[in-house]
Amino acid sequence: MATFQLHRTDHPAPDAEREAVVADPVFGKHFTDHMAVADYTEGRGWHDLRIVATDDFRLHPAAAVLHYGQEIFEGLKAYRHADGSVWLFRPERNASRFVSSAHRLEMAPFPEEAFLASLHELVELEQAWVPQGDGEQSLYLRPFQIANEPYLGVREAKNYIYGLLATPVGAYYPAPVKLWVTKNFTRAAPGGTGTAKCGGNYAASLAAANEAAAHGCGQVLYLDGAEHRWLEECGTMNFMMVTSDGELVTPALGSILEGVTRDSLLRLAVDHDLRPVERQISIDELRDGVASGRVVETFACGTAAVITPIVGFNSPEHGEQQVGDGEPGPVTQALRAHLLDIQYGRAEDVHGWMRKVC
Repeated sequence: MATFQLHRTDHPAPDAEREAVVADPVFGKHFTDHMAVADYTEGRGWHDLRIVATDDFRLHPAAAVLHYGQEIFEGLKAYRHADGSVWLFRPERNASRFVSSAHRLEMAPFPEEAFLASLHELVELEQAWVPQGDGEQSLYLRPFQIANEPYLGVREAKNYIYGLLATPVGAYYPAPVKLWVTKNFTRAAPGGTGTAKCGGNYAASLAAANEAAAHGCGQVLYLDGAEHRWLEECGTMNFMMVTSDGELVTPALGSILEGVTRDSLLRLAVDHDLRPVERQISIDELRDGVASGRVVETFACGTAAVITPIVGFNSPEHGEQQVGDGEPGPVTQALRAHLLDIQYGRAEDVHGWMRKVC
């Protein structure tokens, strides 16, 4: 396995400061003392794999990432179990998706072995930053890659930086949300970058999120870009619905991100007497199903949020619509608890998803 050379910081956070952050983490605000870094140079490949003090990058003003957006990232978590051990959840899925995203943006793919090694070595070094599991706290990991070649011209870059940051976090979406069904914005389209986890997708989502907030909704529900008829994603998460006849239904892949949490929930469905279904879902089917009671629960899922209950929808054409009694449903809560129990070591990991770090 690849090894990252360790260069310890001369200025680690004082114990009291670190303990205060870990005891009450704020998502994405405080970072561990160290980060993992590697460089790619055309003709040399990936080199200088290292763990160094978390610090600023130096970039030439003509760095390709600043002008042409060659950037990808991932998101996953390290969980502390009751016995004090620290674990990762399905990191190989993130490693594989990171490579796929690199190919879509014509970037040099970071080897999966090195990706996994960076996670294990940084988390093991910074294990004191991993919170206790109370309140869904964890250490969020952000692998990313940017094009840093100074060049003004539309072509793929020849130099890249890989980085891995770690930040203690709590729950991302602490409460259920209503979704705004936007007709003004789309998340992706066939042949676009919707299947890649790249920064441009998220920058483009900000206007839609603000539109949703202006209409009293916590997130946005995207429809497809061609017909504005088929459900795709909600905000930065995958969408799922539970039907009265025992189906767990989610939009089929094709132009949306293949979520790790999405895949995990589809595999857990049978444990909850649900039939997992991946297919197109129209907005009319969703509205009619909620009105008739055939759609009994809806939720969003992703690494940061795990599962966020969706208790209603709002749109300019149809106004507000409540799902069920407007409260998180029992299936949503059971699936959420089941996945968290696996991640925090409270339930048997029959699928072999967890990877021990230390």
